[in-house]
Amino acid sequence: MTFEQTLMRLDEIAVALDRDDVPLERALALFEEGIAKLREASSELATAEGKVKTLVEEAEGVFEVRE
Repeated sequence: MTFEQTLMRLDEIAVALDRDDVPLERALALFEEGIAKLREASSELATAEGKVKTLVEEAEGVFEVRE
């Protein structure tokens, strides 16, 4: 599942949990799935952030990577 798909599923879960007619057992299952998806997305985001470096443009128009 891609990061974007994980976010879409989290949105679907939030919408489902916002409804008043969700039985308790289903709500708990959705909540547990949501927590797992949130951890998955957070881990992916942390990995991506670790790979991103700040690019700083020098006076001559050349970009330099700074950590």
